[in-house]
Amino acid sequence: MHSDVVDLRDFYATSLGQVAVRMIRRRIRLIWPDLAGMRLLGMGYAVPYLRPFREEAERVVAVMPSLQGVLPWPPDGANLVALADESELPFDDSSMDRVLLIHGLESSEEVRALLKEAWRVLTGAGRILIVVPNRRGIWARLDRTPFGSGRPYTMSQLSQLLRDEQFTPVGSDAALFIPPAKGRMIMRSAPAWERIGKRWFPTFAGVLMVEATKQIYAKPAATRAPRRRLVYTPAAHGL
Repeated sequence: MHSDVVDLRDFYATSLGQVAVRMIRRRIRLIWPDLAGMRLLGMGYAVPYLRPFREEAERVVAVMPSLQGVLPWPPDGANLVALADESELPFDDSSMDRVLLIHGLESSEEVRALLKEAWRVLTGAGRILIVVPNRRGIWARLDRTPFGSGRPYTMSQLSQLLRDEQFTPVGSDAALFIPPAKGRMIMRSAPAWERIGKRWFPTFAGVLMVEATKQIYAKPAATRAPRRRLVYTPAAHGL
């Protein structure tokens, strides 16, 4: 079950949420150091992680699942977020160079349909980066953060799921070694926790990250079901 969009927004407004953004976003940036001229789609609740790419990428947009709800983003410009069914994204085939999926896969009731849509909208050379709670990490065991809801994964489970849906994993990483505590001392030492955890305790990261490319196989035209086209209403400002 998806977290409510207001709960997600409120978590990322806290000090702990801001620390989580910095630690995860640092790893995303290492995986994707340059998105100049690319089209980036955020799925799930990815907006806290998209801001650094707005001035770099050709286009940055986001979709939030209907069962989660939607809030406008960014706060300082035209809205770039739409509410959409996970199995029917409002984008053309091969229209995105990168897809960032976070707070989505672990809560989805249509995991395979979601990944099929991500596959569809990616270009032939496109890449998807999925961030999920780590089944072995402490963050997945506590429900006071969004990383404690939904279905956590192991690295092998996530990699196999991607292979099953015609993706090829090409890299992996992990983040959030800091305990999900609100103490100032712990949060100030977050970079040290990340360095130590990455080196000595990689199994216990709070989140796992897998980057994958799409496999391209020709399918007989007769096996492709006709696609329905839906109309989506952009999120209203002032919510």
